[in-house]
Amino acid sequence: MLRAPPGRKTSMLLDHRTYVCKPGTLKKHLALYAEHGWKAQTRHLGQPVAYLTTETGDVNSYVHIWAYKDAADRAAKRAAMQADPEWIAFLQRSAEAGYLVSQETKLMVPVEFAPKPMTAAGE
Repeated sequence: MLRAPPGRKTSMLLDHRTYVCKPGTLKKHLALYAEHGWKAQTRHLGQPVAYLTTETGDVNSYVHIWAYKDAADRAAKRAAMQADPEWIAFLQRSAEAGYLVSQETKLMVPVEFAPKPMTAAGE
């Protein structure tokens, strides 16, 4: 479980995910997600803080960032999503398409001295 540094409360957990697609398949993958995954994912996780494609660098990659109250909030929301038949169907379609090469997930907390990131809901 994620623990805050001494003297600091963790009041936000950011799930920063980077995905890499096979060259030439990024738009196809995002179209598949937009049609079959977005609704199910946002139903459980809420709106992402950001959903971004790469302007420079690895143009076959994209990033999305989700905000949670804490690790328990993340675990509960992701468990509900993983049990959703619509999400399960999207994962199957995605696996069959074979567009994704890799995924990297980082769980991050805001630094004490800077403002917390706003969620897409403005929280």
